[in-house]
Amino acid sequence: MSRSKNDAARPIGVFDSGMGGLTVLRALHELLPGENIIYFGDTARVPYGTKGEKTVRAFASQDAGLLVDLGVKMVVVACNTASAFALEHLRETIDVPVLGVINPGVRTALAETRGGAVGVIGTSGTIRSGRYQEGLKGGGLGPDRILVQECPLFVPLVEEGMMGHAMTVMAVEEYLRPLRDAGVDTLILGCTHYPAMKEDIGRFMGPEVNLVDSADALAAAAQDRLGELGLLHGGDDRREGELEFYLSDIPWKFQEIGARFLGKPIHEVNTVGLDEMEEAGDHND
Repeated sequence: MSRSKNDAARPIGVFDSGMGGLTVLRALHELLPGENIIYFGDTARVPYGTKGEKTVRAFASQDAGLLVDLGVKMVVVACNTASAFALEHLRETIDVPVLGVINPGVRTALAETRGGAVGVIGTSGTIRSGRYQEGLKGGGLGPDRILVQECPLFVPLVEEGMMGHAMTVMAVEEYLRPLRDAGVDTLILGCTHYPAMKEDIGRFMGPEVNLVDSADALAAAAQDRLGELGLLHGGDDRREGELEFYLSDIPWKFQEIGARFLGKPIHEVNTVGLDEMEEAGDHND
């Protein structure tokens, strides 16, 4: 379908290195049920969290380029590592608004902290990029009030559906004990897989600790930005927006795992070859 650049009915584009970004898609769909949304997961090259900045920037350019070619009105980067390494580059090189996951999470944490320390958990790439730390410092937090922790086992545990399992409980205790002992009052879930573990994390950290869900924060930021641009699409109140799914590879048990993230069945998935990805990145760069 031919769409003009100002057509509010065009879809929102969401990409992630794999399936964790489906938590963002779910939050967007719940907040903006009339919006059409296209999701791309780069499942052939997951994870991004262990890769270097140059590689992540190249992959993110291809992911965003594919979504632009599909006619989206906004690109939502539902990947903390890509947000850390590629967000500014994407904003300079593609001609639709681009939102990342880090700034909305930082703003929410700054609003919710009660004067204690703020913790950030994420992949190695996200934590080592320092982007969350920079954002929190820019919001007025001193270094003594910012605590970070890499949690590399959380992603595979979520993808195996092991929420509530004894192994997950042990991993949560191992990674998060230093943050709990330090008395953080707010914890940023700095990976889009982590909201699936919210019950396990919240049980260990205690009810007095605010958990900042990166998916919810990003969905709210997307709503605000689309409203500012006059691009919100309510659609027919009785009609839900369409959800389309694209992957660079269909992994084993994708539909089972994807439905767990999304909260509803996934019936149809399109595949995109890596040659098409490279082409999309080249002509949108």
